[in-house]
Amino acid sequence: MPAPPAAVPDDPADALAAVGALRRLADRVEDGGVARALADGWSWGQVAEALGVTRQAVHKKHARRLSAAGLKSGDR
Repeated sequence: MPAPPAAVPDDPADALAAVGALRRLADRVEDGGVARALADGWSWGQVAEALGVTRQAVHKKHARRLSAAGLKSGDR
C-alpha cells in the first residue's frame, strides 16, 4: 500500500516556514547528539558514519562550536 501524500500547507509561506522550523530543530538535535557522542568517547569517524557524512564534514561543522562551549572534542 503506498504511503499517503505528505501534508503540505496550501500557503507557500506556511510551507516554507515549516521547512525552516524543521531545519532548526534538526540542527539542534544534531548538535546535541554530536556533543553527547563525543562526550561518550565516540570518534569523529563514528559520528560521521552515523550521520552519513565524512569525518571532515562533521568536524568542520561542529568542532569550533564544541570548543567554544568548552567541550573537548579530541581528534579521534
